[in-house]
Amino acid sequence: MQTLQLKDKDVVVLGLGRSGMAAASLLRRGGARVVVRDEADGGVLEERADRLRQLGVRVELGCRFDHAQQFDLAVLSPGIAPGRPIVKALGRQTPVLSELELAYRHCICPIVAITGTNGKTTTTELIEATLNHCGQRAVAAGNIGFAFSEAVEGSAGLDALVVEVSSFQLERIEQFRPHVAVLLNITPDHLDRYDSMDDYARAKSRIFLNQTAEDFAVISAESLAEMRRLGVPLRARTITFSVFGHDADLWLDQDTIWCRLPECRGIALRMDETNLRGRHNAENIMATLATGLALGLTVTEMREAIAGYCPQPHRCEFVAQRNGVTFINDSKATNVDAVAKALQSLAAPVVLIAGGRDKALDFTALREVIAEKVKVAVLLGETAGKMAQAWADVVPCELVSSMADAVRTAAKYAVPGDVVLLSPACASFDMFQNYEHRGEEFKRSVFALS
Repeated sequence: MQTLQLKDKDVVVLGLGRSGMAAASLLRRGGARVVVRDEADGGVLEERADRLRQLGVRVELGCRFDHAQQFDLAVLSPGIAPGRPIVKALGRQTPVLSELELAYRHCICPIVAITGTNGKTTTTELIEATLNHCGQRAVAAGNIGFAFSEAVEGSAGLDALVVEVSSFQLERIEQFRPHVAVLLNITPDHLDRYDSMDDYARAKSRIFLNQTAEDFAVISAESLAEMRRLGVPLRARTITFSVFGHDADLWLDQDTIWCRLPECRGIALRMDETNLRGRHNAENIMATLATGLALGLTVTEMREAIAGYCPQPHRCEFVAQRNGVTFINDSKATNVDAVAKALQSLAAPVVLIAGGRDKALDFTALREVIAEKVKVAVLLGETAGKMAQAWADVVPCELVSSMADAVRTAAKYAVPGDVVLLSPACASFDMFQNYEHRGEEFKRSVFALS
């Protein structure tokens, strides 16, 4: 791995989110002269800017940029698309790396990296919990709350950093090489950023770009077929899993996970031994088992850790039961496939709350599962009208203007035995700070019901 020479270099960090803050601090520790730019401004950003200025970082907010300054390097936060004016203004002479690449160049321990359309966070948490339970020193980082650039400072004392990775971060890597790279699935998402599903899949495939035969690629059988169709080479040792068929190293048969690897022939785990339900969570568990096997753990020692894991907030989270109606917060479901999986995991009739920032997704793909599972759809946000147009002939649709209205309307239609499910199929940024904020507003509105 080629180290970055930062001392006395002029570096600009684009984006003042969590990863931008961590990247700027890491660069300053390396002796760089750092400028941070963000097109927005306001209270939260001003607070972050004040903290960075105390470290000697110059911060430029609200497009008030000094375009005359030249930089030796730019570090791009994942939320900023490469085509945005803030990036183009740098000119072609400035090298651009992702925060993921910057952190990798400073990481001392092996990396387990997880990507995929759905299940990344749960799988990252499962792998971290499993490694620690089995005596490994592991920390989860990346898109999971602890920025990778912040986590690398303590990487010398770890056996592994478990990093949740998005396609956005992978766009601008050069040397990033995880010892274990996990690709869970590829379903439609972020089509407002990518021209096609093939472009989106190629971005995901970059997680394998620099792996060698000494590394491991843990990949769903369906994603492996997609990689082969796109001509993506996989040089690492491959471990496959599938919830759709038996032609994989680990597979799901009803509620039982089977394994045909030499290390664990036979039954690996039964889903009813865990706190997780549904095929999507079986995928997450199989990816965790495969990762542990790649790192030399046994199924016997992993089973206890997986059985003890509990789902985190905003992922099919039970909120409350009111008058016999169950309220479930699945605010993390920001695309069509995640909503389909949430609906398929429920046996009771559903009043669905959905809608949010439009990512150019095809909501008609949900028509069949909505017709089967949903009795009323309560819609809010930018996409409310688009969703109603896609679903109105298969389910009654109600449009509302706030989360409180959505919960009250859903409660009005629900009867004892029903489920009110918040599963938006969209990003949250039209009305909320993030999916966590949206989920908390849902819970607050549920508890406010009489």
